[in-house]
Amino acid sequence: MYLNKAMVYGNLTRDPEKRALPSGIAVTTFSLATNRVWKDKEGARQESTDYHNIVVFGRQAETVAQYLRKGSPAFVEGRMQTRSWEAEGQKKYRTEIVADRIQFGPKGGSPSGGSGGASVGASYVPQQAPVGGGGEETIEYPDEEINPEDIPF
Repeated sequence: MYLNKAMVYGNLTRDPEKRALPSGIAVTTFSLATNRVWKDKEGARQESTDYHNIVVFGRQAETVAQYLRKGSPAFVEGRMQTRSWEAEGQKKYRTEIVADRIQFGPKGGSPSGGSGGASVGASYVPQQAPVGGGGEETIEYPDEEINPEDIPF
């Protein structure tokens, strides 16, 4: 048995871009930033950000384009896919998550929930979890809100 499943929770780095396939099916693309925080061997706090390309089709694509904007939190479930094409004599590759399901985060960006408003899905807030067996450090998630202005593009 094989498994190709991706789950990411983060903030949009740009506004979604909606297009249509020749068949008329809507397709929306956007990028999601996820942060990881840990302590190094000296106990200093370290942080890194990963960026994920997301593609969504159909009715969900229309909903994403309508409600999500740069900085909006979202939980995406889907599968990883790598596409390749030829451009200017070079082979190019792009790995993306083809979304099966998207849950919008809380409106206003509050990680604890809040008033919700027009959000379509439930919010997802990661909990601290042990990295391994006894005595090892745990992952420390940031308490502060991710500010969309801190995203480098």
